[in-house]
Amino acid sequence: MKKTASAVWQGGLKDGKGRISTESGALKESPYGFNTRFEGSPGTNPEELIGAAHAGCFSMALSMMLGEAGLTPERIDTTAEVSLEREPDGFAITAVHLTLKAKVPGASEAQFLQIADKAKAGCPVSKVLKAKISLDASLEG
Repeated sequence: MKKTASAVWQGGLKDGKGRISTESGALKESPYGFNTRFEGSPGTNPEELIGAAHAGCFSMALSMMLGEAGLTPERIDTTAEVSLEREPDGFAITAVHLTLKAKVPGASEAQFLQIADKAKAGCPVSKVLKAKISLDASLEG
């Protein structure tokens, strides 16, 4: 299985502008640029998209692993905070912090935390990132 996305960039780093699109059409020429990446202007940026991909992938992996344990989640709510930092040779994504809140009827706290940790390590987006990935998970009653 292969999925594609594309980006078109025009101009210099600070004055240029880009557009990002996905094969599925979920993103269609979504604007991005220096101002959306570093200055908080409206639009998207690569780190935000990686965070969305990681949160979505982790949530699906967790749902699958809970199902394998005979548990059906009522709700999985994941936020991914992506850290972009300047390093001597440029910028790098150095960490992703996942915050998870889930309602899983019948799950014990220990069982839930064990499965969540397994999902953190096992989701395909986690596997592709070299950054440190941490997780705060809470089971809602």
